Amino acid sequence: MACNYDLVEQMRFLYVSVVKAKDLPAMDVSGSLDPYVEVKLGNYKGKTKYLEKNQSPVWKQIFAFSKDRLQSNLLEVTVKDKDFVTKDDFVGRVFFDLSEVPLRVPPDSPLAPQWYRLEDKRGIKTRGEIMLAVWMGTQADESFPEAWHSDAHDISHTNLANTRSKVYFSPKLYYLRVQIIEAQDLIPSDKGRMLEVSVKVQLGNQGRVTRPSQTRTTNPIWNDELMFVASEPFEDFIIVSVEERIAPGKDEILGKVILSVRDIPPRFETHKFPDPCWFNLFKPSLAQEEGEKKKDKFSSKILLRLCLDAGYHVLDEATHFSSDLQPSSKHLRKPSIGILELGILSARNLLPMKGKDGRTTDAYCAAKYGNKWVRTRTILNTLNPRWNEQYTWEVYDPCTVITIGVFDNCHINGSKDDSRDQRIGKVRIRLSTLETDRKYTYYYPLLVLTPSGLRKHGELHLSLRFTCTAWVNMVAQYGKPLLPKMHYVQPISVKHIDWLRHQAMQIVAARLSRAEPPLRREVVEYILDVDYHMWSLRRSKANFLRIMSLLSGITAACKWYNDICNWRNPITTCLVHVLLFILVCYPELILPTVFLYLFVVGLWNYRFRPRHPPHMDTRLSQADSAHPDELDEEFDSFPASRTPSDIVRMRYDRLRSVAGRVQTVVGDLASQGERAQALLGWRDPRATAIFILFSLIWAVFIYVTPFQVVAVLVGLYLLRHPRFRSKMPAVPVNFFKRLPSKSDILL
Repeated sequence: MACNYDLVEQMRFLYVSVVKAKDLPAMDVSGSLDPYVEVKLGNYKGKTKYLEKNQSPVWKQIFAFSKDRLQSNLLEVTVKDKDFVTKDDFVGRVFFDLSEVPLRVPPDSPLAPQWYRLEDKRGIKTRGEIMLAVWMGTQADESFPEAWHSDAHDISHTNLANTRSKVYFSPKLYYLRVQIIEAQDLIPSDKGRMLEVSVKVQLGNQGRVTRPSQTRTTNPIWNDELMFVASEPFEDFIIVSVEERIAPGKDEILGKVILSVRDIPPRFETHKFPDPCWFNLFKPSLAQEEGEKKKDKFSSKILLRLCLDAGYHVLDEATHFSSDLQPSSKHLRKPSIGILELGILSARNLLPMKGKDGRTTDAYCAAKYGNKWVRTRTILNTLNPRWNEQYTWEVYDPCTVITIGVFDNCHINGSKDDSRDQRIGKVRIRLSTLETDRKYTYYYPLLVLTPSGLRKHGELHLSLRFTCTAWVNMVAQYGKPLLPKMHYVQPISVKHIDWLRHQAMQIVAARLSRAEPPLRREVVEYILDVDYHMWSLRRSKANFLRIMSLLSGITAACKWYNDICNWRNPITTCLVHVLLFILVCYPELILPTVFLYLFVVGLWNYRFRPRHPPHMDTRLSQADSAHPDELDEEFDSFPASRTPSDIVRMRYDRLRSVAGRVQTVVGDLASQGERAQALLGWRDPRATAIFILFSLIWAVFIYVTPFQVVAVLVGLYLLRHPRFRSKMPAVPVNFFKRLPSKSDILL
């Protein structure tokens, strides 16, 4: 996909490509040479790796110097001999005048490197040549991600890779379905014991166990189905073990079979499952010789049905802010509908994350959309970093979310391998809130919730543009289900979905952490929101207030209706009466009036539409008013790691209090539903008799009376003047509240 870099500021860089050298002179007494190249521009100095005993070395390394920080008009490229005892020996050098360096902008072809004769310190041509390419370019240059940058001049070669920008892709995931049907001819160690047999299935780090077979014979039947997450290139093996429970907490393996995931047939659609297959079970036994273990084949078998469900989308994110909804199989995927361009410009007013180490912040950004992850280069030791990097994604569904996180790099010089990159904040943007072909440039606050409270770590400057390439397909997406067809035809239970989502997150985090440079586990988990499902009193309060906010519209409508009925504004009440008579006389106008009203309200609200994509809302999240102990509980591990019994007891009591109120509300809702069922259920014979007699009278009355008359009478009764109203509850309300519920038969 083409990328014009028009969302970010253009940054100029001087690129120096050091390719190789030849015919270098020997500098040591032994006649050898350990050459390296030093590229110097003003106070900035970059070095290649030294190569032992090599007079024709090949480096293939690129250096990039920011034009904004150029301190000299002369570029010096020096070849030196590494000496571990004394000062490094000078071999030769080449000078370049920056005013004569050519300008190169993609899609121009790369500049061809040339041979340059080395000069000694007096400027006289000497033995040896070096192949170089020097040009002036921008961050759009393909050499930019791999280059050594002048702002990372004090980083060692070992840690240099951790500061570079990179693009990653999540592994392709599939749901693996294993159906354990039955086994035959099992041979237990004690044939006189009643068998309690279950099957354990292991795939990598994922382990599931069936329930014990109800048929306690040597031919047990389970008909259990287990699901796992498998990832390409399918290097794992499925280990199926039949185990007998011989004592509490002690199992004995009766046989096992090992299958390769590569041999499992894929299932692309909802057509019938593949036929089950019998597999021979192999029983481990102690060998008589050399103390090793061997496997003896015997006659036990197990019937399994296995398939890779390629028609599902493997959820590795929370459903509310997924960035990808495509099925696993590329044959079932729909064409893209547009392109998303993201420009990561800069950040400002960051907090110093390494104040104790005498540094400020070494910030970088990571973003995820779909299966593509990007990571910017690390800008060292500054609170106002400028990245100006632009990335592009294909869009298949507008109702998806892109997540951008900012982190402090803790893997530079002197860092421990087990140190974790610190969170600075993240931003989520839903594509459906963006207008097409419009450029959005905005500062987003970087907010992080910590055990000590809410902290603002600065602001992130982003630029976005969503370009639609297929308008008809995009509009049609709004009428299609979010997930692929398989999720609705053969749905997976919520319990299994949550477990599978956790496994998918772990696979993605483990795979990306093994890349080079690694996208570390803490980064992946923060962007995927691994702990989103964990209990949080703060988040529970926020969800409750969201529900109350939704109900506020109904409350406002009821208040307006009450004002109409009580004639608070006589003119409005009279207009409602006129509208009632018009709709009764012309009932065909009811639906057009409703939809015209919705159209006018939507048109009116267009004036108040959001001008920028929304950012994290602290008030909605209840983050600015959360109690410190609530946050301490939210950030506690699971199972809880807090040891003082008083703290755990206090949290448990608080949870019981909150759960008690929820229990009461749920009970009240259940009671109202049971009262509605009791209308015709004859639990209260008098109430049911009154209701069905009333229904009969109303059926006859409505049959013999024109509908318009009934509607006018009901409307006039509901809108009657307060002089004709009583402050006591209405008869239907009293009747309904007297109906029985099942709360009186609860223990």
